[in-house]
Amino acid sequence: MALSCATVCRRFFVDLYGIRTNRVTVIYSSFTATSGARLPLYRHYSSPKSRLGIGLQIVSRLQGANAKYEQFLQRYFPRFYVLYHTFTKGIQLLFQDAKEVTVIKTRMLTNSVEVQDLPYRDMEKLRQFRRDMIKAIPLLLISIPPFANYLVFVLMYLFPRQLLIRHFWTPQQQTEFQGLNHSHRAQHHWAVLKGLESAGSHVKDGRLKISLLDLCNKVQSGVHPNISDIQAIRGLFSGAPLSIKRINANQMRQLCPLFFLTPRLPTPMIGTRLNSHAIELLQLDRALSRHGLHQLDDSELRQACYVRGLDSGSLSINQCQEWLSQWLQFSSHLKGSEVSLLVHSMVLLSANYPKPSHH
Repeated sequence: MALSCATVCRRFFVDLYGIRTNRVTVIYSSFTATSGARLPLYRHYSSPKSRLGIGLQIVSRLQGANAKYEQFLQRYFPRFYVLYHTFTKGIQLLFQDAKEVTVIKTRMLTNSVEVQDLPYRDMEKLRQFRRDMIKAIPLLLISIPPFANYLVFVLMYLFPRQLLIRHFWTPQQQTEFQGLNHSHRAQHHWAVLKGLESAGSHVKDGRLKISLLDLCNKVQSGVHPNISDIQAIRGLFSGAPLSIKRINANQMRQLCPLFFLTPRLPTPMIGTRLNSHAIELLQLDRALSRHGLHQLDDSELRQACYVRGLDSGSLSINQCQEWLSQWLQFSSHLKGSEVSLLVHSMVLLSANYPKPSHH
């Protein structure tokens, strides 16, 4: 636990990119040059097997000391032990993710593979890792000054949901924080529906206008809509007034929390970010359709639903599978120019699920 975040950061980039400083290279070269004459003599007195045995003994002793330290913490400081164990396990998971991302990116460069052509799990790994790193950057910057790691640990303890990435959450915190994050997202559902209804009043096509207003009224009255209800209004979302870059600024800002994006940016930047995240989600849907829902384990299934706007933690696995199947049935017909409908459907298809429909 005494390992500073700055040290962790340096080790992380060393392992991820293979970086070695000039100082290490110089020392290694100097050692090789000056010890060349003594090296055969050392080999004469120390066989490779004996050196390996000494190394294993050292590793074994260190592991034993660490185990005793953990037992001491677990017995006398149980709350601190949970924090310590979660932190050390989180470091291991973060390094593992970094190595997997490196392998994926290397494969992409070697085989000239585009992101949209990746398998679903690889695409999701890159998406989640990028979001984790963006969230971790402020904490890493704070930890750079000398002795700032002590402040960092205090901040980590007081504000784990805001400052820490998922690797450093306990299982209980993961469930709790996901529920809190969805609650914040759901607070904007009503505003998104009212904004959609307001935009629908300006639609010139009478048939599409009625279909859109009926859909908004259904959802606002607590009814979970059918996929056919949403597909009937597709034509409204590829241009004015409901495409991502044509909706008004207030509606853009209400949509930002669906992706956990900050709305406190200039309108053009918000539109660009929303469009980018929507395209990414559409690409994930297509990759998931190729992959097949039946190949997802329970945690992957819940995570996929959560990313698309559903509070999956409060639902059964069968309900998650049913909802995600409906979502893919709908999104598989969308074009890149219709991603605004995909974003609005994060509210339309999740606000009342799994409440039964009433006609």
